[in-house]
Amino acid sequence: MTERPTVFSGMQPSGDLHLGNLLGALRPWVLEQHLFHNYFCVVDLHALTVPQDPLALAAKTRELAALYIASGIDPDSSTLLVQSHVSEHSELAWILGCFTPMGWLERMTQYKDKTRHSAQERISSGLFTYPVLMAADILLYRTNFVTVGEDQRQHLELTRNLATRFNHLMGDVFVIPEPRIGQLGGGARVMSLEDPASKMSKSDDSDWGVIALLDPPDRIRAKFRRAKTDSGSSVDMEAPSPGVANLLDIYRALTGCSQDALTSEFQGIGYGQLKDKVADQVIAALEPIQRRYRDLTADPVGLDAILARGAEAARGVASATLREVRSRIGLLPPSGSGPL
Repeated sequence: MTERPTVFSGMQPSGDLHLGNLLGALRPWVLEQHLFHNYFCVVDLHALTVPQDPLALAAKTRELAALYIASGIDPDSSTLLVQSHVSEHSELAWILGCFTPMGWLERMTQYKDKTRHSAQERISSGLFTYPVLMAADILLYRTNFVTVGEDQRQHLELTRNLATRFNHLMGDVFVIPEPRIGQLGGGARVMSLEDPASKMSKSDDSDWGVIALLDPPDRIRAKFRRAKTDSGSSVDMEAPSPGVANLLDIYRALTGCSQDALTSEFQGIGYGQLKDKVADQVIAALEPIQRRYRDLTADPVGLDAILARGAEAARGVASATLREVRSRIGLLPPSGSGPL
């Protein structure tokens, strides 16, 4: 039997997971998890590139892990782990950093964007070396494919270049990963309800543009009723404004209806009706996720046991990769672990 390709995916435990995360990433991951050997990671070390409240970070880490499972990720068939629970991530990141030219990191546009208006003294070196830790995350598991958004594509290209450079200098160790930007599940692009020209984002200044996965129904309805449309009053399916098109896209992503069915249902109806119909679908989709989330978080010992199993399984692969890397670069093995 042909071995399934390995896929690595991860999210930071910062901010609230939202509808865009569900439709753009989590749902495609769930639909495709049987096709691959998956590592679904809570990348808590990446969250440290900006100041974090310790108690909030710990709570958000458990919250994200619970939402992975509540959204449909099966920890019995996929490997679910917290990044900091597998120390090989940090050690490989240091080693790879020693093989990474400064110029490669200075060209990262995301770093430039995030630091454009900040004084150098306020920027952590972790934000600068973030792509190297991301490379370690991916390369540890001999990953074939990485699910990334367009904003991470440059970081994945650095991972590929770094793996190629290391293999050339030290002999073949790493698999060169390929991007999976357009998932088979057709992840939807969800825009902000307040600014339909921008993606729905955990970092939005206003909560009104974002539907959090744990928002209660009345809050969801209130946000949709405030959603930006245009100066008209009814839906024109021939030329919907960006705000109306975003609401229609959300409805279609949740229901799976065809364009013809969408036109038949919404052509000419009032914006208030449109917003209420979309809100109904979102509430119905989130209800089982929220119920499962409450069950998981009511048993923190059980949730931690799931994460411990995932870390143990991940460590078995990660430690083998790191042993080979250490051997290639001349680091002595720990005492009692055998010759170099």
